[in-house]
Amino acid sequence: MEHIVTLAAAVTAFAPWLEPTDAELAAIEAEAPLLAAEVEELDTVIALMDRPVNELDTRRARRARRAHARVLAARAALANTAGTGEAA
Repeated sequence: MEHIVTLAAAVTAFAPWLEPTDAELAAIEAEAPLLAAEVEELDTVIALMDRPVNELDTRRARRARRAHARVLAARAALANTAGTGEAA
């Protein structure tokens, strides 16, 4: 029989080089609007699953899809400019 022992020192010991870099934090921040739009779209889809769809729900779903499309377009533009070295 093998015993499972937690190694608190190994789990909680974070060296400074394991922290996210400024570039990684900037990348996370750049993705935040996309994630928020995806969550909004998913919330809308889930809400529409529970009840019969009315006109307000239809408009809400359309608005969530448009917001998602705008964020995706902005991300594509950001990725294109970051790839050419024009913006960081």
